[in-house]
Amino acid sequence: MTAQAALLHGPLLEQTGLFGGNALLLTGPARVGKLAVAWAVAAQFNCSGTRGMSGEACGQCPSCRTLAAGTHPDVLTVEPRATTSTGKTARRKIIPIGAILDSRDDKNEYDIHVYEFLEVRPSFRRRVVIVNGAEHLGNTAGNALLKLVEEPPHGAMFVFLAEDARAVLPTIASRSARLRVSPAPDRAVAFALAKAGHEPDPELVAFAAGRAAVLADPDTVRNALADARELDEAIGTGLLTALEAAERLEKRFDPAWHPEALRFVWQPRPPTQRARADTALDALQAALEAYASPSLSFQVFVLALRDAFGLA
Repeated sequence: MTAQAALLHGPLLEQTGLFGGNALLLTGPARVGKLAVAWAVAAQFNCSGTRGMSGEACGQCPSCRTLAAGTHPDVLTVEPRATTSTGKTARRKIIPIGAILDSRDDKNEYDIHVYEFLEVRPSFRRRVVIVNGAEHLGNTAGNALLKLVEEPPHGAMFVFLAEDARAVLPTIASRSARLRVSPAPDRAVAFALAKAGHEPDPELVAFAAGRAAVLADPDTVRNALADARELDEAIGTGLLTALEAAERLEKRFDPAWHPEALRFVWQPRPPTQRARADTALDALQAALEAYASPSLSFQVFVLALRDAFGLA
């Protein structure tokens, strides 16, 4: 992940490598690679080897090898809770107070909270807390972080990630140095794919649109694109064929990738058709989030698509 960040965001890592403060706020579009950059920053500040041309970590020292294995003891990632106390998908993203410190409201959703993590001295050089989704910090949780950000124990560092700095609590944003993570050029994305051992794929590069996170699991993205094309072709073949394709899509549907893959496949269609198809897709996602019958929801979705494309 850190090597990929160096390929796609080398100039940014040159800046972070010289950073001497306590907190960074990395902003940029979804999937642009903010988390990869954050991990690269954690690697920089714990590396004991010789840094690369862009200031990236060496990738070979004990700290870098541990980080590559995903078991680095000095890096803690805090994210919004993904499920409710009943095990269902959380409808509202929020980082609760229990992620920051012990609280009566803490339902053991996080294995370790930030205060506990920072009580321990670093095993290598510097403890790093990555807050992935800083815009989802509530007032209580954000205020609990302030003292740590201002006076971090053992010289710890915070890296906050957000799509829009304006959505981050002002108290957090004002105490952080801001850096923008921008989409990488298509040629850099293609080069990163090749370095990772993947075949050239113009469609995947076009879908990525410079977003590094798309490259984390290219096979999953390719499968989502193939599913989207299959449904799109089936829509124009006939109602029965479309319903059968929808049934197959239901079984494979990944809310992280399939909606975007469908919109990508619809790009050649006229704007009016795309707009109506987007509305149908939004309705499908809302129905699934409301725990409606998936089978019925996908059937309704197909009927709405056929209507959107003038096939009803």
